[in-house]
Parts: sequence; structure tokens; C-alpha cells
Amino acid sequence: MKNKTAYVTGGSKGIGYGIAEKLMENGVNVVITSRSQSSATEAADRLNDLGHPGKCTGTEADVRDLESQQRAVQLGIDTYGGLDIVVANAGVGHFGPVHELTPEQWNETIDINLTGTFNTVKASMDALMKSQGYLFTIASLAGTNFFAGGAAYNASKFGVVGFTQAVMLDVRNHGVKVSTIMPGSVATHFNGNEPDESDAWKIQIEDLGQMVIDLLRMPARTLPSKVEVRPSFPKSK
Repeated sequence: MKNKTAYVTGGSKGIGYGIAEKLMENGVNVVITSRSQSSATEAADRLNDLGHPGKCTGTEADVRDLESQQRAVQLGIDTYGGLDIVVANAGVGHFGPVHELTPEQWNETIDINLTGTFNTVKASMDALMKSQGYLFTIASLAGTNFFAGGAAYNASKFGVVGFTQAVMLDVRNHGVKVSTIMPGSVATHFNGNEPDESDAWKIQIEDLGQMVIDLLRMPARTLPSKVEVRPSFPKSK
């Protein structure tokens, strides 16, 4: 993986940050995004300070805007010479019964989680076809398990799973591998959570980073196209 280039949306914290760090640890140069340039730069500086062989560049980009994604992808190509790995990770969650869910909450959830994934894939697929690279989307167990209060989030993540599997069929004969990763409970800052020792039972962000590395190392003939991930020892309800 040394000197390969990755593009990770929503990489300034949480799952995206954990994946970016593991990629850099394995020699991959990474472009991470945030909707804030200062957040992207601060996260990239923290990652570079870890001393991994891979380098990191942070840039402001919004997955809801295709042109924004195209600019960020081109930054990676111009900076590091190509594009080999894409992780469509940026996401948001609004939860509540449908009669209380606002149109604004619905639209933001679908626009970021589902349309944002499309925009990231659309902006990067030509480069991935050229490099015969690997696309990862970060979905959720909520993409197969519906729950009360999850109307918007379930719809977006069911959509990401279905979209990704269709993309996999579209591009595998072009040499591009595609996987969707569907985590359960993860210790992240998602929806304002501040991870602490009480989250030790959850999947950790570095675990998902290692999963990306393991999938990248799979034999070329083998494609785990949909991977469900759960905590090994969930808390008793």
C-alpha cells in the first residue's frame, strides 16, 4: 500500500479519522475532508504528527455538493499523483418518530448520507477505474435492521447499502473493488457523543481502520462486498 493515495470523507474525527490513521500507518497518503477547513487542517496536522509513513492533507468539502467533491478528489490526484482508495464515510443522524421528524431533518439525513455517497462515488470513479482501486462506503447495521425512530436514518442507510451493491456490480468488471461496511455501535462523536471509558465495549474507530486494511489485503479474486460488524460483547439491556 506504500505511496497509494486515499480519499476519506468526514475524516476529521470518528470512523473516518480512524480509517485515515490506519491507512497512513500502512504507507498510504490520505486526503481527509470536513465541512470546516480549520477542522480538516487540525485533524491532518494531528495525523501527520503521529509520524506514520503516509502523509495527510485536510481540505474543506461538503458531500452534498458534487463540485466540492470533484475539487477534493482532484486535490488528492494533484498532491499525491493518483487515487487508489476512496472511503465514503461522511454521515449524520436525526432520530425520532416520523410524526415529529421535520422536513429539514429528513432532507439533511438523505442529502448527506445517501446523495453525499453518490456525489463522492461520482467524483472519484473515473480515477478509481484508472487505478483499478477500491471503494468503501460506510453504512450501518441500520441499513438492514429497522427500528422505531429511525425513519430517516434507516432510509438513508438502506439506500447506501443498496446503492453500493449496485455500484459493485457496475464496476467490478472495470477492475474496481467495492465493499460496504456496516458497523453496529461504535465509540465515536456521532450526534454529539463524547467517547469515554463507558464506550470500551463498543467497536473502536481503529478496529474499522484495521478492517479496511484487511479488506485491501484480500486476494484480488475475492470480494467481501457487504460486511456487517458488531461488538463482540454488547452491553446487557
